[in-house]
Amino acid sequence: MKIMTACSTRCFKRLDPELTQSAAQYNLLHSIYRSLKHCLTTLLGWLQCASLILALLFCQSLAAAEVSINSAQIDATDDGYRLSASYGFDLNRNLEDALVRGVPLYFTTDVQLTRPRWYWFDELSISASRTIRISYNVLTRQYHVSSSGQLQQSFASLDDVMAMLRRPPRWVVADKNALKSDETYNVTLRMRLDVTQLPKPFQINALNNSDWRLSSDWKEFTFKAE
Repeated sequence: MKIMTACSTRCFKRLDPELTQSAAQYNLLHSIYRSLKHCLTTLLGWLQCASLILALLFCQSLAAAEVSINSAQIDATDDGYRLSASYGFDLNRNLEDALVRGVPLYFTTDVQLTRPRWYWFDELSISASRTIRISYNVLTRQYHVSSSGQLQQSFASLDDVMAMLRRPPRWVVADKNALKSDETYNVTLRMRLDVTQLPKPFQINALNNSDWRLSSDWKEFTFKAE
């Protein structure tokens, strides 16, 4: 009995360091596995969120691209560089109803002119916007259109208003001395329903209603200054 006890004690003492080392290795590998699993789970979560955000932005851009830019050009005149453009779009039922009920609508045209530079980023030379406001007077049953720097015009029908919006008057986007002669500029242009100028309740509604997201894609073309 003493011999077996002594043998068992010696055997356990001899195996004990090996068991301890194996347990340490197992714990280390298990810790690494848990860390890798957590990192992969977090990474997959971020990738799923990024994919969802991109999908939402893509869907919103598709829903908003309801205005087409049929033509656009910039001409040099005595008082500056004028932009002329024509658009294709219609008002949906919700926008027509809101307009008739007294809610003014604001259509903003944004234009940017950048000059390419081979040694650095492109230079933003011009950034201009013009907003056209349309409203309806229930008493006179007339539509009124106004924009900055121009007198208010009155129209008897919405068709006449839309004809003006689709082919708005030319406007000066840059002074004569704002651009460098013989330089070629990249022009980007868009036209949109500006919901930020609506009354607050309608701004909130516009965020959740695709009928209020009326906009064109950015149109790009080049222009050489004179």
